Amino acid sequence: MNTIFKVLKYQARDAVRSRWLIGYAIFFGLVTEGLLRFSGDPAKTQLSLVSVVLFVVPLVAIVFGTVYLYNAREFIELILAQPVRRRQTYTGLYLGLALPMVLAFAVGLGFPFLLHGIDAPAWNTLVALLLAGTVLTGAFSAIATLIAVRCEDRLRGLGTAIAVWLMLTVVYDGLVLFILAVMSDYPLEKATLAMMMANPIDIARVALLLRFDGAAMMGYTGAVFLKFFGGAWGAAIAITALMAWIAGPVALGMRAFQRKDF
Repeated sequence: MNTIFKVLKYQARDAVRSRWLIGYAIFFGLVTEGLLRFSGDPAKTQLSLVSVVLFVVPLVAIVFGTVYLYNAREFIELILAQPVRRRQTYTGLYLGLALPMVLAFAVGLGFPFLLHGIDAPAWNTLVALLLAGTVLTGAFSAIATLIAVRCEDRLRGLGTAIAVWLMLTVVYDGLVLFILAVMSDYPLEKATLAMMMANPIDIARVALLLRFDGAAMMGYTGAVFLKFFGGAWGAAIAITALMAWIAGPVALGMRAFQRKDF
């Protein structure tokens, strides 16, 4: 635990000083403040922020995480030259990368709401929005760490990171709609749920829109999810699936890190 804390402390301190991370917090602060001023309604602002969070948070987490870890390669090699366990080193690296991004996101998104003040229902929705962004940051930071460990070449690693983001953010929904259109004569409810669980962004979107009662805005996958798992069950299943999207890449990255010859 001492090794994990030391690596985490150094990583977090270095990441917090990054201009990109500061700009990330400022971006969310400006967007949230602007939406609050133009809409005048915290609930409408939070609904508008759903799309921003689902689009920007995964992009920043996977791209910033990949680039940052490649730049920290010499530091990683220096740590591994010491008598420390690779499992502890990897855990410290991952937490030191993910936690500062979570902090920047939470400050940028939450501070304008604190300034303007919101009622209890809006607070509950804001917490859900912050939790969704936090979990997506954890998942895509884990994917970024896995890519940085597996891909030796920086350009290839960055290209892979952007391709993963594009696939899960843009291409995936189009593929799902294509499959549903081609196979429209067959019962696809269970298959649709499985396809939704295969995309953390899709899970987070449906879980958030359940908070807004936005069934009409969820698309086919969201409507099926609401039909089968509405209420507390839906939230529990969504959280479990998102946790699996963090645990899976972390486990794969740790295994690759232990076997990698630096």
